[in-house]
Amino acid sequence: MPKLYFKYGAMNSSKSANALMVKFNYEEQGYRVALLKPSVDNRDGANLVKSRIGLEERCYVIDSQVNLLDWFHQHPEYQVWIIDEAQFLTPEQVEQLKDLAVDQIPILCFGLKTDFQTHLFPASKRLFELADSLSEIKSVCRCGRKAEVNARIRNGKIVRDGEQILIGGNESYLGMCYKCWRDENFTVKNA
Repeated sequence: MPKLYFKYGAMNSSKSANALMVKFNYEEQGYRVALLKPSVDNRDGANLVKSRIGLEERCYVIDSQVNLLDWFHQHPEYQVWIIDEAQFLTPEQVEQLKDLAVDQIPILCFGLKTDFQTHLFPASKRLFELADSLSEIKSVCRCGRKAEVNARIRNGKIVRDGEQILIGGNESYLGMCYKCWRDENFTVKNA
């Protein structure tokens, strides 16, 4: 039975690696899987999903104007969709995904729950409201607690102001527990 899944975690929790492994598992069972990501995420190239551990695969890129119901009808060959960086979708696109998951195919979304200020991304909020299944991909803070904050780092300091979206990886973000983020208790390697 098709469902809408949201698998979320802090920065560096291996969300992209998980997405690619799930894709592999579906394909190994004979399913045709569409791998998609929002165009906002251009960090590893326009049409590439890449994990820190070296897994990577080409994907379809969708921008905020794409109607995913139309996209589905243009690509009927796919039986499963996997979407990386789902926090960058629009809330309307999440609603379209829900409609597809109710009537057509399973859709697995991977992404961040909150931004660097601990606020929900609009698409993540909508995924929490509509997803049939929510699961956290856990990672650990350097202190040993669960990482839950995506701390934005610049010049060795935590940044608390700025635009919600700044595309970056380890050079710009650090997954931290709330206590270390609040207390600014961290050191940046090679800083």
